[in-house]
Amino acid sequence: MTRKYDRVPELSLKAYTDGSLSERRDFEEALMEGFKYFGFIILKDHKVSRDLLQRAYDKSAEFFALPEDYKMQFFRKDGQRGYTPFGREHAKDSKYPDLKEFWHVGREFDATSPLADAYPANMWPDKPESFRTTFIELYDALEEAGLVMLEALAPSLDVPRNFFRDMATDGNSILRLLHYPPIPEGVEPGSIRAAAHEDINLITILVAANGAGLQLLDREGEWLPVETDPDNLIVDAGDMLARVCNDVIPATTHRVVNPEGAVNESRYSMPFFMHPRWDAMLSCLDSCKGDGAKYPDITAEDFLQQRLREIGLAG
Repeated sequence: MTRKYDRVPELSLKAYTDGSLSERRDFEEALMEGFKYFGFIILKDHKVSRDLLQRAYDKSAEFFALPEDYKMQFFRKDGQRGYTPFGREHAKDSKYPDLKEFWHVGREFDATSPLADAYPANMWPDKPESFRTTFIELYDALEEAGLVMLEALAPSLDVPRNFFRDMATDGNSILRLLHYPPIPEGVEPGSIRAAAHEDINLITILVAANGAGLQLLDREGEWLPVETDPDNLIVDAGDMLARVCNDVIPATTHRVVNPEGAVNESRYSMPFFMHPRWDAMLSCLDSCKGDGAKYPDITAEDFLQQRLREIGLAG
């Protein structure tokens, strides 16, 4: 494939969902190019409303401003749902904790669903008002955008169009509400808001943050800032996708650096980590095997637990 882009492509999702055949093909090609050469694309003209994004940021800021003893009522050591306090998570192979706190929202399901035994149940605080309804709505909207992205990726990897969509339907996907507080005095000199890492999942749909700091490591080894309009979504490729396509699309290293100079304010972000079903097998695609698969088969759940141990969120 001849490289066509010298920066992270900005794509219109509407061109794929409502466009002509040629527009859809252009979108698919640009998506593959963006993932292959940058690991990121920027998505505009999506269906996640500006009003919903603003409500979500408002509710997130309200929650994280609550007293620590209240938030700690929702702390789970495995970090898969509810609250994780400041300084608990670290990047794989990093000895310094990240300077952040976060809340995890998972899939909602009926108590009679078979997923009730497969996935942890959500926890919901009684304040701020409308916290639960706001983030269920955002979870659903970001998941649908992600399923469309996975569908658009399939032709470039020579699999049926519904291949990744089927893998991720009813998946263990997570919406993370992130708060990076002002950098406190006395932190370890090596600690930053989020140390260099790759995401665990298939793809991540990131609501553009209300603060700078996100950087990606490009294929030439240079750190590039990732900034866009706050209404846009940022999409990156994770470890599970890299694994099934044998690094044809490598997982993308990225980080969130500390603010510089006199600016030392909170930063809020909301990534949606798109995971397969817990029992999905992560196997190398035939179209990507080349000289042979680099990684052994593993279930999505086993791989998730392995990575959670590596970042300090599981025993």
